[in-house]
Amino acid sequence: MIFLIQECLKASVTVDDKEVSKIDKGFVIFVGFTLSDNKTIVDKMIDKLLKARIFPDDRGLTSLSIKDIDGQILAVSQFTLYASLKEGNRPSFTNALRKEESVILYDYFKDEISKKYPRCEFGIFHADMKVSLINDGPFTIILDSKEVIK
Repeated sequence: MIFLIQECLKASVTVDDKEVSKIDKGFVIFVGFTLSDNKTIVDKMIDKLLKARIFPDDRGLTSLSIKDIDGQILAVSQFTLYASLKEGNRPSFTNALRKEESVILYDYFKDEISKKYPRCEFGIFHADMKVSLINDGPFTIILDSKEVIK
């Protein structure tokens, strides 16, 4: 499982010219699943995410969590996080979890993160989404379950 986390001042998701979610200060998380992912991994990744101290304090040090700043989260499913250009020039998605299995984990992710931190908004799984954000910093982090869970 991969989270691509981007600190933002504001962000939104539009589907079919209709805004379906928006947030102010917080972060946008692009969420990707791979073949070995399961609910235990999802739980551990959520815990790590909510404890991550990526926001600046009054001295400019990254020492505050999303909870500390009372920020918002916008989560967007993105299977392309597991794209590979290792061979050839056309991306391969063989490491991305299939849509039918991903939707189950994504729905579980949405339920669990909302229980632990209710200031969440979401994109629509498998929709043609237009994501707009103002990246603050810019500040972007990749959180990979291979590094979190050993």
